[in-house]
Amino acid sequence: MLDNVMRQFNNAADIIELNKNIRKILEVTNNEFIVHFPVRMDNGEVEIFTGYRVQHNNALGPYKGGLRYHPTVDIDAARALAMWMTWKTSLAGLPYGGAKGGIQLDPTKYSQDELQRITRRFTYALGDNIGPELDIPAPDVNTNAQTMAWILDTYMSTKSPNERSKNLHVVTGKPIGAGGSEGRDRATGYGVFLTIKFWAENKKVDLKNKRFIVQGFGNVGYWAAHFLEKEGAILTAVQDAYGSIYNEDGISTEKLLEYVQANKGSILGFSGANTMDSADFFGLDCDICIPAALGNQITVENAPKIKARLIAEGANGPTDVKAEEILLKRGVDIIPDILCNSGGVIGSYFEWLQNRNGEIWHLDEVLEKLEKKMRESFGKVVHKAKSKKVDMRTAAFIIAIERLEETYVQRGIFP
Repeated sequence: MLDNVMRQFNNAADIIELNKNIRKILEVTNNEFIVHFPVRMDNGEVEIFTGYRVQHNNALGPYKGGLRYHPTVDIDAARALAMWMTWKTSLAGLPYGGAKGGIQLDPTKYSQDELQRITRRFTYALGDNIGPELDIPAPDVNTNAQTMAWILDTYMSTKSPNERSKNLHVVTGKPIGAGGSEGRDRATGYGVFLTIKFWAENKKVDLKNKRFIVQGFGNVGYWAAHFLEKEGAILTAVQDAYGSIYNEDGISTEKLLEYVQANKGSILGFSGANTMDSADFFGLDCDICIPAALGNQITVENAPKIKARLIAEGANGPTDVKAEEILLKRGVDIIPDILCNSGGVIGSYFEWLQNRNGEIWHLDEVLEKLEKKMRESFGKVVHKAKSKKVDMRTAAFIIAIERLEETYVQRGIFP
């Protein structure tokens, strides 16, 4: 992923002839933290865990980015994801920089109590390297609102009683009762849906009866499918970490969610679809493909098999650079991750603002503001792509980098 993000950055930087000194700043991270910490397991044994937090750039505001719990988490993955967050927040016009992190573990191997102790000890290990005006974590792969509530409580517990209420916005994506925002749970998936909707409007395409497939049926994949189904689109296949299912007549998003929640998160065995070979998933006949799982899923091996007209990147970095070249030559449209899944960080920004200002917004207000923000970003990317005669990803990177360049030019570089 790090190689991908650097090639994407360099491509856009070359096109706009980015100032060489600013380029030097943006191609490296500001801060990188690796913490090793002990946690007592349910059986009384102590395990040592490794956690990461990378802060890429804060020229536009506090660092912002998710925390993921996954065996693939390492320093390079955190660097790549932190860089993508910088471009994502810049493109969205938010007063944030980019950060990312997590813990290298498989959460399915630990109990809920163990995950709570791991999370709290990780938060304590990070200490004042996160903070409501410094670096604001959010949920990511295998983390959720409950994870954020544990981080919030641990972080606030380290502050004096009269300072605790000032730190409610140290994390976003919290449960409603712990200072979370209505709509934050669906913000990323709703944003993916919105970009597909805007693409359809731009291409004069009717989404009704359009067939779509989703890789990853977590928070992002579910909500994207939920809203597309409401528009009359038909979900025909889903893939997760356990396998793939297919039904050419359509899969009910809500029934699949009920099944997944009752079966430890797995889609396999769902009666409304048949199991299929996961190697054939991306080659299925469909109109829209939504990769909403992990990075590097669309590769040079499977890109030639893709039949979808549109790829909407719900995940971060799901398409390899060389695979993208193949797809673009074949006329496949790609809504890039830093635009497509930016609804999550925009929703987080709304939550952060509410906490900061002591306000509570209703769901319809949040979704209305989110749609307005994402429509604005989408319009800018389409316009830039046409004016520069480039693909949407390159256009999105150009917009993000130009905003940062302008900031450095205006402020200068200390000392």
